[in-house]
Amino acid sequence: MEFGRIPHEELALTDFTLPPDPELTINTLLAAKNKGTLQVRVGCAKWGRKEWLGKIYPPKTKDANFLDEYVKHFDCIELNATFYNIYGQQVISKWKEKAAPNANFKFCPKFSQSITHIRRLKNADEITTQYYAGIEAFGETLGPLFLQVGDNFTPKSLPDLKAYLQKLPTDVPVFVEVRHKDWFAVPEVRAEFFGMLHELNVGAVITDAAGRRDVIHMELPTPHAFIRFVGNSLDPTDYKRVDDWVERIVKWKEMGLQSVWFFMHQHDERYSPELADYVAEKLNQHLGLSLLRPTFMDRDEPGV
Repeated sequence: MEFGRIPHEELALTDFTLPPDPELTINTLLAAKNKGTLQVRVGCAKWGRKEWLGKIYPPKTKDANFLDEYVKHFDCIELNATFYNIYGQQVISKWKEKAAPNANFKFCPKFSQSITHIRRLKNADEITTQYYAGIEAFGETLGPLFLQVGDNFTPKSLPDLKAYLQKLPTDVPVFVEVRHKDWFAVPEVRAEFFGMLHELNVGAVITDAAGRRDVIHMELPTPHAFIRFVGNSLDPTDYKRVDDWVERIVKWKEMGLQSVWFFMHQHDERYSPELADYVAEKLNQHLGLSLLRPTFMDRDEPGV
């Protein structure tokens, strides 16, 4: 992932402090009053990483078997494959079958770029129907959906976004990511946007990237967190940032948070398993969980 990338020498000068909870987040979580078990999953964005051969995948693993290996190490995936193509049920059923050995596994498919970037959410009913028809094959392995609009999708298009979201099925959760700076820089726009998501019971993606501290808005329009963490090749700041996130998630749980979807990205994806393992380890320690952790081939056990 290139989004939010800055020169390595600037990392030590970057303020990675997590912003305080906005009023919307506080009100959303307190109203949820979650007293049950917090649902937490940690994953990455793609399973087809050749950089992981010899690390968490056996050295001679074929491309066709990467997903079989991925599900041994993670409980979810931010499925970017569906951004580039709309897949039919036959292909998706095969993916579901490969995930079967991990009973907790969930796919979180990204909306097609045909919908979000080419049609820009307008006149996209037919493509949206095709997208939903395909992902229906995920069945019980289907997690929340991820809708990301383009960097040049400005607040002027808020009516188009609202109209599109209003027509979506409500039985599968949806999280939205916006990137244009005006969504965050203009207080009235920010309030209207996140208020609209809250009204429609649609989640907001929080992206934590070094070069775009505005998109780490900490707004929770629903009592569910979808976090895209962009690391910097295991720089010491990566681990401190994870520690801060774990602290915040613990606080949110006490307030009423119901689920966390934590997706690891790196500008150099070879390092994603290591930092994802650290995330799972710390969440296990501080929340009393037993999240699946990657098993590294050069270690006796995860986290060692």
